[in-house]
Amino acid sequence: MQGTYYALMLGNTVAASFIWGINTLFLLDAGLTNLEAFSANAFFTAGMLVFEIPTGVVADTVGRRASYLLGTVTLATTTVLYWMLWLWHSPFWAWAVVSVLLGLGFTFFSGAVDAWLVDALKATGYEGSLETVFGRAQIVGGIAMLSGSVLGGVIAQATDLGVPFLIRGGIFVLMVIVAVLLMHDLGFTPDRSEGPLRATRTVLRASIRYGLGDPPVRWFMLTSPFTAGVGIYVFYALQPYLLELWGDEEAYSIAGLAAALLSGAAIVGGALAPKVRALFRRRTSVILLATVASAAVLIGLGLVRDFWVAVALVALWGIASALDDPVHRAYLNDMIPSKQRATVLSFDSLMGSAGGVVFQPTLGRAADVGGYGTSMIWSGVITAVAVPFVLLSRAQRAPADTARQVTGGPEA
Repeated sequence: MQGTYYALMLGNTVAASFIWGINTLFLLDAGLTNLEAFSANAFFTAGMLVFEIPTGVVADTVGRRASYLLGTVTLATTTVLYWMLWLWHSPFWAWAVVSVLLGLGFTFFSGAVDAWLVDALKATGYEGSLETVFGRAQIVGGIAMLSGSVLGGVIAQATDLGVPFLIRGGIFVLMVIVAVLLMHDLGFTPDRSEGPLRATRTVLRASIRYGLGDPPVRWFMLTSPFTAGVGIYVFYALQPYLLELWGDEEAYSIAGLAAALLSGAAIVGGALAPKVRALFRRRTSVILLATVASAAVLIGLGLVRDFWVAVALVALWGIASALDDPVHRAYLNDMIPSKQRATVLSFDSLMGSAGGVVFQPTLGRAADVGGYGTSMIWSGVITAVAVPFVLLSRAQRAPADTARQVTGGPEA
């Protein structure tokens, strides 16, 4: 089960990252203006926001494997559609529609794959910690991110901007085959006794009960807009900020350094997460450490003007974020019943996307007015707002906070 999970993580991340380094150039080359290109990205985020809960319900009522397959087919199709829009220099409205559908494809993944893993581990008698599994997944994801983004740029340079999109679509088709052969729902039986609408209402009511209605889960999910929402902005703002500190706005290899640093940090953080977790009795202690460290590093990043000091701080921020992710996912999964797991996890992802929708333009405006350094300082301040919510979740003393082995969450 772990091997299948890592294979899915590897394929998904390689495919997703294959276009990260060239996506904006691709949109501009298709004839879009800067405003239209970034608006297309906004439609992608809006698609994730709108479809996050409905696709989580699909995973909880139809099946996690079915949700993954639907997402993979959707992404393969919409990626090829993106290439066709580029080929035809299509109008903006077409890009907006396909961008929303791209967001739909990714929402079929969020929640479903993690829920599938935790149920399968519980069903097969796994006695280790979830942090170990998610930490290894973080390492696999970091390697895949680094490989995919570098390969995509090299292939685009050798051919044209459209070829990486075709390769990405092919990788998603390959992942359909992998999932059909290896991915099976274990430890989870979808309830198909109700019609689609009634089942949706039932799952949503139960998800609210075990999500927002459960104090430790509710307070913890309220951290996502401030951590994940800010993280989206920082990831994209680091490229021009490092160029600014370097002093040459056309040194594109320096811009790529940010992605490389964060990929390496994901690998290091994933390896360290189980070891750091072993030093603390409670998971929220690790999450608090990572959150406070992230906030402090971002503020420091906004204050420094030396390029190499900034590079070191970027690496530290990446490691702190990578340490948080496996523990965050383990803590949340252990507080959610199996039947509602995918929907509640999707809602947590939705909270992060909502934070991105609000904070990206806000911090972008701060960068316009005061520079990228100012926006980094505000990013640190906003990240720090998550600390009280972690403390409120910690105060509930949920059994998941001190769990060392996979528990699979409470029974509904």
